[in-house]
Amino acid sequence: MEKKELLHEGKAKRIYATEDETLVIQEFKDDATAFDGNKKGSITGKGEINCTISSILFEYLHSYHVPTHYVRRLEGNMMLIKKLDMIPLETVMRNIATGSLVKRLAFPDAKPLDYSIFELYLKNDDLGDPLINEYHAFAMGIARPEEIRSMYRLTAKINAILKSFMERRGLVLVDFKLEFGRDENGDLILGDEISPDTCRIWDRKTHKKLDKDRFRFDMGGVEKAYQEVLDRISNV
Repeated sequence: MEKKELLHEGKAKRIYATEDETLVIQEFKDDATAFDGNKKGSITGKGEINCTISSILFEYLHSYHVPTHYVRRLEGNMMLIKKLDMIPLETVMRNIATGSLVKRLAFPDAKPLDYSIFELYLKNDDLGDPLINEYHAFAMGIARPEEIRSMYRLTAKINAILKSFMERRGLVLVDFKLEFGRDENGDLILGDEISPDTCRIWDRKTHKKLDKDRFRFDMGGVEKAYQEVLDRISNV
């Protein structure tokens, strides 16, 4: 599949057109950002590692009939995906209290939650990607009620699937964010990526952080952490 003109460039990925109007190429970058883009850097090899991790996890989700934009892996840091009309929302599922949840609601850090928490965030850098509820989304015309319900159901299903997947590999899925879009038929499907950029992943025994928090908080060993996640999930 030939890579044609650049359609969009975000903080972590580039999207290119192909000869098929329904398909695009998603290229993962080594660039890293945190704190709404206020911290910037680069993680050597991150693009290819995240592309590989996302490919493995999308394929695994397909085995459970989760609809995603993923078509197939291409060389290096690229994958072929369905072209979507992305909805400017992030769904977040939290299994363990940490990060902004601890700051906002004074949960003890690293506390396992009795009930996983589902949150919606508006994708808007100028506003700092604020936490919203479904009624805000309805009022802004971002998504229909049935789409929000589908986002919740799919996020909960993905959480159950990936929690179990990670546990069997000595990992803990602490929390994660997802993005959804509409395909050419108007159906809601999972887009974006699933990687240490978008998930908090800890070692199950030591709680060693194996995700972008190592970059956020200058903990070092970022490349090794990402590679460790890839090595573990590749070990089927």
